[in-house]
Amino acid sequence: MKKFLYAVTMGCVLIFSMSVQASNKIAVVNVVNIFQQLPEFAIITHKLENEFRDRTNTLQSMEHELQMKIQHLQRDRLTMKENEQLSMEKDILTQREKFNTEAQIFEQDNRRRQIEERNKILNKIQHAVEKVASLQGYDLVIDQSAVAYFIKSKDITTDVLKQVK
Repeated sequence: MKKFLYAVTMGCVLIFSMSVQASNKIAVVNVVNIFQQLPEFAIITHKLENEFRDRTNTLQSMEHELQMKIQHLQRDRLTMKENEQLSMEKDILTQREKFNTEAQIFEQDNRRRQIEERNKILNKIQHAVEKVASLQGYDLVIDQSAVAYFIKSKDITTDVLKQVK
């Protein structure tokens, strides 16, 4: 008798939980697609290129100068005096260390700025998703990259894109 009551109780719980789950409205959004279609994406990319252009040019010229010195040393090594050769090798090592340090700092700064700008856009997209979801009555919105299958009618990407623009 206890097993029967337990089975009936579990059946009722399962039926109730299935009806609760069925009432949830779930939507899908493609955040990457929205991000790439925004006009701000191109503007920010151009802005960051301009912001780091001088440093990029400086690094490129440093690299070119370093390569020229290495080629000069390799080409004229046999005809150079030993102290000239040692001096040039030392100069090349010093310049290479300086270049590597500058390149690392540049990469860190560039990456930090890209993350800052990306997060600004993602926050804007997040607010648009929240607004569209609340207007259309969705309880849950999932990024398309996290879903294996979905029905196209549940995709709110175009609505979010309209909201963001």
